[in-house]
Amino acid sequence: MESVGSLVGSPWIYVVVALSVLLDVFLPVLPSGVLVITAATAAAASTAAYVPDILVLTLCAATASLLGDLVAYRLAWRGGARLDRALARSRRLRGAQERLGAALTRGGGGLVVLARFAPAGRSVVSLGAGAARHRARDFLPWSALAGLTWAGYSVALGYFGGQWLGATWLAAAVSVGALFAAGAGAGYLMRKPQPREAR
Repeated sequence: MESVGSLVGSPWIYVVVALSVLLDVFLPVLPSGVLVITAATAAAASTAAYVPDILVLTLCAATASLLGDLVAYRLAWRGGARLDRALARSRRLRGAQERLGAALTRGGGGLVVLARFAPAGRSVVSLGAGAARHRARDFLPWSALAGLTWAGYSVALGYFGGQWLGATWLAAAVSVGALFAAGAGAGYLMRKPQPREAR
C-alpha cells in the first residue's frame, strides 16, 4: 500500500487510472475498479491535505468513463453492416439494445447507470446505443451520470474502507468485494425480464 500511496500524490496515478477506465469499455478484464479503489484506500492513510486528491481521482475516473463510452458509441455508430451482423448474432446485445431503446424513449436512462456497475455492461450498452443509432443527447448525459456514480461509489468504498480498516490490503479487498457485489446485483437486474407495460 505504501508504493500505491506514493503514486496518489503524483500525476501518474491519474494517468494510469484514466487509461485503465478509458480502455475497459473495450477490454472489460482491465481492473479499473480495483485500481481506483486501491488508490483511494492508499489516500485514506494520508493527512487531510490529501483529500482534494480524492476529488481529482473521482473526476478523473468519471471523465475517462464518459470518454470511453463516447468512443465506443461513435465506433459502433460508424460500424456499418459488419457490426450490425455481429450484434444481431448476440442475444445479450439485442436484449440490451431493446431495453436501452425503450428506456431512452421514455426519457429515462437508469439502465445506462445500472450497466456501468455490471460486468461488461458498460460495453454492451455503449456499443448497443451506437449500433442502434440512438441520439447522443439521449445517451451521453446518462453515460456521464453513470460514470460519476460509479467513480464516486468506487472512490468512497476505497477511502472509507481505508479510514475504517486502515490503509491495508484487507481494506482494499473488502472494498473490492463490495464493488463486485454491486456488479453482481446490477448484472442480475439487467438480466431480469422486464414486466410488459399495460396497453
